Amino acid sequence: MSDKTGSAQIGVVGMAVMGSNLARNFASKGFKTAIFNRTYAKTEDVLAAHPEAGFVASESVEEFVDSLEKPRRIIMMVKAGPATDATIDALLPHLDQGDIIVDGGNTYFPDTRRREKKLSELGFNFIGCGISGGETGALLGPSMMPGGPKDSYAHIGPILEKVAAQYDGEPCCTWIGPDGAGHFVKMVHNGIEYADMQFIGEAYDLLKGAGLSATEAADVFAQWNTGDLDSYLIEITSEVLRQVDARTGKPLVDVVVDAAGMKGTGTWTVMESLNLGVPAAAIAEAVFARAASSSPELRAAAQAALQGPDGTINTDDRDAFVADVRQALWCAKVIAYAQGLHLIKVAGQQYGWDIDVAACARIWRAGCIIRAKLLDRISNEYAAGNLETLLEAPSISAELANCNDAWRRVVAKASEAGVPIPGFSSALSYYDLVRAKRTNAALTQGLRDFFGSHTYRRVDTDGTFHTQWSGDRSEVEAVDSH
Repeated sequence: MSDKTGSAQIGVVGMAVMGSNLARNFASKGFKTAIFNRTYAKTEDVLAAHPEAGFVASESVEEFVDSLEKPRRIIMMVKAGPATDATIDALLPHLDQGDIIVDGGNTYFPDTRRREKKLSELGFNFIGCGISGGETGALLGPSMMPGGPKDSYAHIGPILEKVAAQYDGEPCCTWIGPDGAGHFVKMVHNGIEYADMQFIGEAYDLLKGAGLSATEAADVFAQWNTGDLDSYLIEITSEVLRQVDARTGKPLVDVVVDAAGMKGTGTWTVMESLNLGVPAAAIAEAVFARAASSSPELRAAAQAALQGPDGTINTDDRDAFVADVRQALWCAKVIAYAQGLHLIKVAGQQYGWDIDVAACARIWRAGCIIRAKLLDRISNEYAAGNLETLLEAPSISAELANCNDAWRRVVAKASEAGVPIPGFSSALSYYDLVRAKRTNAALTQGLRDFFGSHTYRRVDTDGTFHTQWSGDRSEVEAVDSH
């Protein structure tokens, strides 16, 4: 037994920026923190750079595990995928039953479900914890979304809650639900983030189409950030638009290649919405817009072949148009939250997680990328009643009604001018689709029955029916619907 044995309260594996910053956060909150990296040179760099943290460093996995008090609490900050499995396999031989492993990476939730099941059968506790806020959040306080065995949260929860971001004295961290619930919620958080950034980009394109310079648009976003659009992404949009490129003297946004990258979480959100049959088209359009931006051959061919307006928006009152864009942006953001939270609600029911949707909104109020003033209202509305959708919340539906005309004017203006707004227009179509008393799905069912005998139900009687289209077109009651 060394003098390090059982000396640390929490351990962090993986000393890249996120891992080292999270370890520094633990240390700054008074927790004795053990650190480990597969290559010890990286650990030495962290030790040298942050002597004030008083880290307990180890060169081997065995020594690292030994340095932790029991039950051991280990947070892995390693690349999602095979590296996560490899790290777990390296840790397991040295752990005791009841020890807790936390995966803090951007992991696809089915992988978390698989790992939790495997480790539970071996007597270990496995927690999949979504962490949002980037490098700064990891250091100063992220939003944290842990899911796994609830009894293990008693051992790890108080530590996570202390290092998480705080909002009005409340930690932006809560137990989300069993097995993969935490990583699922983080996945949807990122899907909403994709949509939010797409809407902001569309708003900027609209302002630009109306003749605003990047600097003028920056001023508009800064002003918007003082009202009901107050959010981290709106705030930094102003900063990005104000940045001048040192090499050319142009706005930086004009010299950045217009091809947006993706790391998978937005795509996973759309895949899961399709899997569960939950409409989330506004989020999907944001993912597809990034895909289109990164398809140079497609764009080159279309630019050479297609005709249309040049994106110039003619308006008699520019200030009024800017005000309309603000309202349209707010409406679109609400739709993205509504779609994401509905997906979380349905997944909670489907996977047996029983997720508190109000709590999800509550822990996103600080620390994370989609933190926004709007989340206060959203969390309160979900806490006040059992909402099927955010859109039925009294304060939300009333505000959407107030902004409706502006939203429609913006979508119409953009269409006339040739400004691509897949997010704004999809969000508006969703709004109209879910409020419609009758949809065109009745015709779809008729067509399906015609070519595939897929049957249909009637509005005036129970049962399932089929029209004998290739015969005398009489209606018969079907035994089985398929």
